Amino acid sequence: MDKVGAAAEFAAITDFWSPRVVGELNGQLVKFVRLKGEFQWHKHTAEDEMFWVLEGRLTIRLRDRDVVLGPDEFFIIPRGVEHMPVCPEECRVMLFEPAATKQKGD
Repeated sequence: MDKVGAAAEFAAITDFWSPRVVGELNGQLVKFVRLKGEFQWHKHTAEDEMFWVLEGRLTIRLRDRDVVLGPDEFFIIPRGVEHMPVCPEECRVMLFEPAATKQKGD
Protein backbone atom coordinates (compact mmCIF):
# COMPACT_ATOMS: atom_id res chain seq x y z
CA MET A 1 0.00 0.00 0.00
CA ASP A 2 1.49 3.27 -1.15
CA LYS A 3 0.01 6.64 -1.86
CA VAL A 4 -0.23 7.72 -5.48
CA GLY A 5 1.09 11.09 -6.63
CA ALA A 6 -0.84 12.25 -9.69
CA ALA A 7 1.91 14.61 -10.90
CA ALA A 8 4.54 11.87 -10.90
CA GLU A 9 2.24 9.34 -12.54
CA PHE A 10 1.20 11.76 -15.31
CA ALA A 11 4.87 12.72 -15.86
CA ALA A 12 5.57 9.05 -16.63
CA ILE A 13 2.90 8.94 -19.36
CA THR A 14 4.56 9.88 -22.65
CA ASP A 15 1.83 9.07 -25.17
CA PHE A 16 -1.72 10.30 -25.52
CA TRP A 17 -4.51 7.70 -25.28
CA SER A 18 -2.24 5.25 -23.41
CA PRO A 19 -3.79 4.65 -19.98
CA ARG A 20 -1.47 3.85 -17.09
CA VAL A 21 -2.82 1.61 -14.32
CA VAL A 22 -2.26 3.36 -10.98
CA GLY A 23 -4.42 1.21 -8.72
CA GLU A 24 -6.93 -1.60 -8.41
CA LEU A 25 -9.89 -2.12 -6.13
CA ASN A 26 -12.56 -4.80 -6.15
CA GLY A 27 -11.78 -5.88 -9.71
CA GLN A 28 -11.82 -2.27 -10.98
CA LEU A 29 -8.73 -0.65 -12.44
CA VAL A 30 -7.90 2.96 -11.70
CA LYS A 31 -6.05 4.48 -14.64
CA PHE A 32 -4.53 7.86 -15.48
CA VAL A 33 -4.48 8.92 -19.11
CA ARG A 34 -3.42 11.99 -21.07
CA LEU A 35 -5.87 12.74 -23.88
CA LYS A 36 -5.62 15.01 -26.91
CA GLY A 37 -7.54 14.86 -30.18
CA GLU A 38 -10.28 12.37 -30.99
CA PHE A 39 -10.65 8.71 -30.15
CA GLN A 40 -12.85 6.39 -32.18
CA TRP A 41 -16.54 5.62 -31.72
CA HIS A 42 -16.84 2.50 -29.60
CA LYS A 43 -18.88 0.79 -26.90
CA HIS A 44 -18.32 -1.71 -24.12
CA THR A 45 -21.07 -4.33 -24.16
CA ALA A 46 -20.41 -5.74 -20.70
CA GLU A 47 -18.85 -2.87 -18.71
CA ASP A 48 -19.67 0.65 -17.57
CA GLU A 49 -16.85 3.20 -17.86
CA MET A 50 -16.15 6.31 -15.78
CA PHE A 51 -14.19 9.36 -16.97
CA TRP A 52 -13.13 11.81 -14.23
CA VAL A 53 -11.40 14.97 -15.52
CA LEU A 54 -8.54 16.15 -13.35
CA GLU A 55 -7.20 18.88 -15.70
CA GLY A 56 -8.48 20.36 -18.95
CA ARG A 57 -11.79 19.83 -20.77
CA LEU A 58 -13.15 16.62 -22.27
CA THR A 59 -16.15 16.16 -24.50
CA ILE A 60 -17.83 12.76 -24.52
CA ARG A 61 -19.77 12.49 -27.76
CA LEU A 62 -22.83 10.31 -27.59
CA ARG A 63 -25.08 9.55 -30.56
CA ASP A 64 -27.75 11.96 -29.27
CA ARG A 65 -25.73 14.66 -27.44
CA ASP A 66 -22.35 15.85 -26.24
CA VAL A 67 -21.35 15.89 -22.57
CA VAL A 68 -18.64 18.46 -21.74
CA LEU A 69 -16.58 17.85 -18.62
CA GLY A 70 -14.21 20.20 -16.84
CA PRO A 71 -11.89 19.70 -13.87
CA ASP A 72 -13.44 17.83 -10.95
CA GLU A 73 -16.34 16.52 -13.05
CA PHE A 74 -16.99 12.93 -14.05
CA PHE A 75 -19.34 11.03 -16.28
CA ILE A 76 -20.33 7.36 -16.24
CA ILE A 77 -21.03 5.76 -19.58
CA PRO A 78 -23.38 2.79 -19.19
CA ARG A 79 -22.47 -0.47 -20.86
CA GLY A 80 -23.60 -0.71 -24.47
CA VAL A 81 -23.64 3.06 -25.09
CA GLU A 82 -21.59 4.22 -28.08
CA HIS A 83 -19.28 7.11 -27.25
CA MET A 84 -16.29 9.01 -28.57
CA PRO A 85 -13.98 11.01 -26.27
CA VAL A 86 -12.73 14.28 -27.82
CA CYS A 87 -10.45 17.02 -26.49
CA PRO A 88 -8.76 19.60 -28.75
CA GLU A 89 -6.28 20.52 -26.00
CA GLU A 90 -4.58 18.10 -23.66
CA CYS A 91 -6.58 16.95 -20.67
CA ARG A 92 -5.74 14.58 -17.85
CA VAL A 93 -8.30 12.01 -16.86
CA MET A 94 -8.79 9.28 -14.29
CA LEU A 95 -10.64 6.22 -15.56
CA PHE A 96 -12.47 3.63 -13.46
CA GLU A 97 -13.32 0.43 -15.29
CA PRO A 98 -13.32 -3.35 -14.83
CA ALA A 99 -10.01 -5.04 -15.52
CA ALA A 100 -11.54 -6.87 -18.50
CA THR A 101 -12.45 -3.62 -20.34
CA LYS A 102 -10.87 -3.32 -23.79
CA GLN A 103 -9.75 0.22 -24.60
CA LYS A 104 -11.25 0.26 -28.09
CA GLY A 105 -14.46 -1.48 -27.08
CA ASP A 106 -16.00 -4.60 -28.53
